Amino acid sequence: MIAAVERKIEQYIAELKEKDATALYAKLPHGKRLRAKLILKIAGSNLTTIKTAAIVEMIHAASLLHDDVIDDAFVRRGKPALNAIYGNKTAIMFGDVLYSKGFYELNSINTEVSKIISNAVIQLSLGERNDVLLSQSFNCDKSKYLHMIYQKTASLMEASAQAAATLAGKPSEAYRTYGRNLGIAFQMIDDLLDVTQSSQMLGKPAMHDFTEGKTTLPYIYLYEALDEEGQERLLSLHTKAISSNDEVWIRKSMLELGVIQKCTLEAKVLVDEAISLMRDAGENELEEIARSMIDRSF
Repeated sequence: MIAAVERKIEQYIAELKEKDATALYAKLPHGKRLRAKLILKIAGSNLTTIKTAAIVEMIHAASLLHDDVIDDAFVRRGKPALNAIYGNKTAIMFGDVLYSKGFYELNSINTEVSKIISNAVIQLSLGERNDVLLSQSFNCDKSKYLHMIYQKTASLMEASAQAAATLAGKPSEAYRTYGRNLGIAFQMIDDLLDVTQSSQMLGKPAMHDFTEGKTTLPYIYLYEALDEEGQERLLSLHTKAISSNDEVWIRKSMLELGVIQKCTLEAKVLVDEAISLMRDAGENELEEIARSMIDRSF
């Protein structure tokens, strides 16, 4: 039923009656549609859930448009990002259009679902701001990192699961935890892949996060495990263009010091907890979505 979600998004864009908006949307990569899949798995494929899934994906797309501008990222999933093609102003404004249309269409769902998703967008925006603030210096505080990725990534995943449970008349707390765990685990693996995978596999420059000043979980754990000389070297690379020799050193150090395994295990623990909750709720089909959060190469 993902095809039905895609058609609904296209309908929402067409309702704007702006050819430019339709053309801009056609340039956006669709991605994995994880949030939509989550909503459909939990609440079924009736018209209301399809609308909700479409709205959430529009909001997610809007957040990525803004994120690319903030991060000076010009490639998204192997293709030129909208800001690279049309400039930052167009990317920001089209992001605003998607946000606005998404919130407008939320009115056709129900008040509770609207509150859940709107609150997630507040958290998402706060997370984007915290991401920028944390990037001003090397962050050694894991709790700040976890709070930021909850806001920026996990909050919308959490809201998707909670909203779907609400629509289906299911007790929402377990689903909310499921979505939150998935979102945090997804971002942890995303941050790890930024280090371990090639630019070709990622569809964006490898280690771009660190160059942009982001101190993600692998770098926090690497800093803790390095000796004083290694720590000084790592700090000297923060926000700098990383040479091929330094890339090799970072990856080799993470492997030798068990950082990659530690990050993967931490994400796996969150996913296993999420799966256990859903098994208790009789939702065995949600295990596949959860596993896909960590068993991936991009």
